[in-house]
Amino acid sequence: MAKDNPFDPDLVRELANLIADTNLSEIEVEKGDLRIRVARTLQAAPMTFAAPAAAAPAPVVAPPPAAAAEAAAKPGAPHPGAVLSPMVGTAYRKPSPDAKSFVEIGSKVQAGDKVLLVEAMKTFNEIVAPRAGTVTAIYVEDGTPVEYGEPLLVIE
Repeated sequence: MAKDNPFDPDLVRELANLIADTNLSEIEVEKGDLRIRVARTLQAAPMTFAAPAAAAPAPVVAPPPAAAAEAAAKPGAPHPGAVLSPMVGTAYRKPSPDAKSFVEIGSKVQAGDKVLLVEAMKTFNEIVAPRAGTVTAIYVEDGTPVEYGEPLLVIE
């Protein structure tokens, strides 16, 4: 590193490789006056309504009403009834491995009803319905990792 240029491209490359290897979304290091932050944008996989392939689990989705089909057709437009993850963690659809799921597609919920758990740092956080309605889609399976802002399910 030259004295007049504190920027170290090898360090940035190393941090970018670390992000890719660990599946992190960002990393920041600081040394003295130098602070480097490397981040990547995670893009959600497109929703499909076809039968799942044998090798890859797909979201559990009910046939969408016409309004939902219009919203799904707009790329980047989240469904207006989507319940988003408030944190990074692991989503659980049931309170214990041998219990039944909190909700299924077609379940009627009231505002404040528990619909999922997201475990982060060994703490189970209740995800509650923000409004009353019917669960029309569930995008996570029990025990799957979720990112902040990722759609978990849809309540219409």
